[in-house]
Amino acid sequence: MSARSRCRVMVDENFHYMDPESRWELGTFDTADEALAACRRMVDEDLREHHNPGMSVADLFAAYRALGDDPFIVPVDGAAMIEFSAWDYAEERCRAICGLALRE
Repeated sequence: MSARSRCRVMVDENFHYMDPESRWELGTFDTADEALAACRRMVDEDLREHHNPGMSVADLFAAYRALGDDPFIVPVDGAAMIEFSAWDYAEERCRAICGLALRE
C-alpha cells in the first residue's frame, strides 16, 4: 500500500442491511492503514458492546451481524482499492474474544 492512498470509510448498518438510506460516512483518511484501523476499531467497539460473559462465539457473531455497523473502504481520487470485510474481521475477533471455534 502506498503511504498516501486517500480513502473514505463508509458504514452500512447491519440492522438495515442493503438499505442505502442507512449508509453514512465515518470520514476520509490519508492512508490505507488509518482507514483500516478505523474500520477495525468500529467493529471491535460493536463486539465489546454486544459481548456478555459466557457468550458463545456464534451468539456474539450473530449479534454483530444483526445489530453492528459494517464499515467498508472506498478509494478517493483514483487510489487503489483496499480490501476489508467487516464480517470476516468480526468473525476472527469473536473467536479471540470468546476463545472458541465458531463452527464446532
